[in-house]
Amino acid sequence: MLSFQSFDRTKLIVMDTRPWLKNYPSGMPANIDADAFPSLIAYSKSKFEQYAALKAYTFMGKSLTYKQIDEMSTAFGAYLQSRGMKAGDRVAMMMPNCLQYPIAIFGALKAGIIIVNVNPLYTPHEMEFQFKDSKAKAIVIAENFAKNLETVLSNTSIEIVITTSIGEMLGFFKGGLIDFVVKHFKGMVPTFHIENTIKFCDALETGKKFTLVKTETKPDDVILLQYTGGTTGVSKGTMLTNRNLIANVFQIRAVISSHLQEGKEVALSPLPTYHIFAFAVNIMAMMSLGANTVLVVNARDIPSLIKEFKKNKISLITGVNTLFNALLHHPEFPKLDFSSLKVSVGGGMAVQTSVAENWKKVTGCDLCEGYGMTETSPVISINPIDGSGRLGTIGMPVPSTEIKIINEQGMECGFNEAGEILVRGPQVMKGYYNRPDETEKVMRDGWLYTGDIATMDTDGFLKIVDRKKDMILVSGFNVYPNEIEDVIALNDKVLEVAVIGVPDEKSGETVKAFIVKKDKSLTSDEIIAHCKKYLTNYKMPKQVEFRDQLPKTNVGKILRRELRSN
Repeated sequence: MLSFQSFDRTKLIVMDTRPWLKNYPSGMPANIDADAFPSLIAYSKSKFEQYAALKAYTFMGKSLTYKQIDEMSTAFGAYLQSRGMKAGDRVAMMMPNCLQYPIAIFGALKAGIIIVNVNPLYTPHEMEFQFKDSKAKAIVIAENFAKNLETVLSNTSIEIVITTSIGEMLGFFKGGLIDFVVKHFKGMVPTFHIENTIKFCDALETGKKFTLVKTETKPDDVILLQYTGGTTGVSKGTMLTNRNLIANVFQIRAVISSHLQEGKEVALSPLPTYHIFAFAVNIMAMMSLGANTVLVVNARDIPSLIKEFKKNKISLITGVNTLFNALLHHPEFPKLDFSSLKVSVGGGMAVQTSVAENWKKVTGCDLCEGYGMTETSPVISINPIDGSGRLGTIGMPVPSTEIKIINEQGMECGFNEAGEILVRGPQVMKGYYNRPDETEKVMRDGWLYTGDIATMDTDGFLKIVDRKKDMILVSGFNVYPNEIEDVIALNDKVLEVAVIGVPDEKSGETVKAFIVKKDKSLTSDEIIAHCKKYLTNYKMPKQVEFRDQLPKTNVGKILRRELRSN
């Protein structure tokens, strides 16, 4: 059972003045107890026991119960310990959605090992930076991406390489067939040569021979390094603690539990679980309800999503605007039975009003937009799911979360006045790993400065109006201009470069580069080819414009805002 903690009287008086509280749906608490469990493992242990016989995760028709996940993760944690890993070491997770992922993360947590989520689409250049910065000692990687690892492995501190395949957990015949098709017909597994690797299932079998040494972590211990970009363009490891993640699990549950039944729900997870949104909602929060989470390996494969809707009585789906829009435009989607669908949540990027309206029309279920950041584990606010949400807003702050809006002078704004969102709550990160200077830029006096510009109405609903940061949001992924500019500047034919985000119907925004040539022979095709060596696809410039000069301040700083306004 969840317990909810009351704050002391002085804090309660402050909370009573928060305009959103009076509009919370019936039964939704003002506060959650972020200290109900001392660690995420203590929390998950209670759920493994409570829902032991129920399906926990399903992938390509294969399901594992909570008890099976518990047993397999124990074996995996024991394997890591048998290889010399100790509490506080880091293991990188680099794979798409599959059954191996929850087994690996819970196994690592049981051993006291810090998880480092890595986007499997990263180029060797991007991978190397994150591995070196996090000081990862081990990696679990889908063999599809092992060739890239091979090129940078010697430059990292990684000593243990555990490889896996899409079909590895699906049984000899089905799994073997899937892997054969992926490797030999689709050519998605480049040949690699890394010494002393071990297959995931072999690691589990080996781990069964050892006894897991139980490792207790404390509420403020870091258990997840989730990388994000920054205003400087330098990728930073966000340090998320046990308390951060437990708090957000309970905050999410407080919002959705009134519409869902324990042990009865099926959640569709098309978003990659290495992304903080899916990690927190689909992997962690749905456990609190004993839900069965259906993992989808490729969110862009719309027919496969439709197939999962047909095979399972989906009651909750999370996604980004582009995903919901793509489903709505598939001719087979409106033909589905949506009688079991109770909750649809959009995050990662703005949900377009037209998409939300069409989703309601087709499915009969409201598409509720939320807002969050990697730095807040991630959920900050969300629209109520009882039908009282407001299109075009990011809803109201979740329980135990304080929000204020300030102007450029640092003064608190009035209702409907635009200013920067500041957040305070138990889900706010500990800081950036090994970057106290960057931490100080965004965390002051207990408040997280989000860099997002918004208004709040008298009912406590928030609306994003602009971003103070120059971040570009491509299909829910953060892209930072400085990183792209640094890559383009490596080309000898480039004199100056500036990058901005421009509206895009499919991805929300896309990357556009403005370039001043050093060599007149430079072409846009050359720029694209150059960027492919260093950047994953969603970071790639989709538009290139050459100019004679770029707008600058009197001290020579390029004015991106003028490029956006032209």
